[in-house]
Order: sequence, then structure tokens, then C-alpha cells
Amino acid sequence: MNKKTEIQTVSDDRRQRRAEAFALSAIEGQAPSPDDIAMFEMFDREGLSFEERRDYIVAQAKRSGEADLAAE
Repeated sequence: MNKKTEIQTVSDDRRQRRAEAFALSAIEGQAPSPDDIAMFEMFDREGLSFEERRDYIVAQAKRSGEADLAAE
């Protein structure tokens, strides 16, 4: 298997797992927003590692928390 095929297989697996996770979240009444879906698609497109994905999400949460505090 060449590198490109291997990357595509990993990407397909991640897409399938993400679709399953989003479906389970929707069942629980917490469907992903279009922004959530776009963020995870960006992660795959950019080839971010799990650590980079986590750092991005934490940074977004911090910015959102700061914005909420500023609005009060």
C-alpha cells in the first residue's frame, strides 16, 4: 500500500467514526452544528495530529469563554 492510499484509508476511517459519533450525539439531543462539522473537516484536510486538534479546540473554548465574560 502506498502512502497516499494509506492516508486516504485513515481519512475514510476517521470520516466514518466521526459520522457515527455525530449520529450518537444527535440521538442524545446534541447534534453537531455546521461549525462543528466544518471544524472536523478542516482537521482532516489540514492533516492535524490529535494533539494539534486538541490544542485548537482548547484555544477556541478559551476564546469563547473570554467573549462570554466580556459580554457580561
